[in-house]
Amino acid sequence: MTGSSRLVLAAVLLALVGCNSTPDRDSPIKTRQFRMDDIARSDVDMVAEIQIRFSMEHLRELMEKLYRRNPREWRKGGAASLEQAVERVFGAARSGRFAELRQQHGSDAIMLTFDEQYRGDRVLAFVEGLRGMILAAHNGKQTFYLTDELDPQKLYNAARNIEIAAWKLGHTRDSAGRLFLVSNETAGPVINLSYERLLGKLIALQDGMARIVAQSGNRRIKTIIQSVASAVFMPI
Repeated sequence: MTGSSRLVLAAVLLALVGCNSTPDRDSPIKTRQFRMDDIARSDVDMVAEIQIRFSMEHLRELMEKLYRRNPREWRKGGAASLEQAVERVFGAARSGRFAELRQQHGSDAIMLTFDEQYRGDRVLAFVEGLRGMILAAHNGKQTFYLTDELDPQKLYNAARNIEIAAWKLGHTRDSAGRLFLVSNETAGPVINLSYERLLGKLIALQDGMARIVAQSGNRRIKTIIQSVASAVFMPI
């Protein structure tokens, strides 16, 4: 794969980030300076780092929004504020230890969100589960070098799993007919689909990266067609 082809693919991936969104004019575009270790990175490595950074930013925004609509959840973890509950997952002091998740990770943690017997923070279970699943598809890394090799199938599977998680978030109800977590609002005078858009961006990022990795290594992705309503999470 030529350098110019990689850069074109990088541009396509970055374009996916802006799909269905309106730029915030007050927010500057984030850039970083050249680092010496960039010499040990390919174009694909750099794109992977950008993609995973955007994924984490979208997950953080998703967590904040879910906590605002479901304030009872962040209080379950003993946090003093919504912001503190988010920092617990995405802050610099993150420990990664969440006793209420029962040592579950990835899709298993997500499933706690929709377990009627679960009494822990359902927003934490959902977002931390997504975070772990996306990182697992990137071999647990957020920094990449020439010696690293990503598996496009894992990235593709992660995208499909996010689709399943998004469907469950908007449709799965408890025995009393109530959604486990309130997100999109399709009734009333104001329609709010911002949660769906954020999850859509996450799906697009994983799909875009899967295609870049597959093309860069001349590998194929086994695509799967299934109904999200009856689908089970795919292995990462």
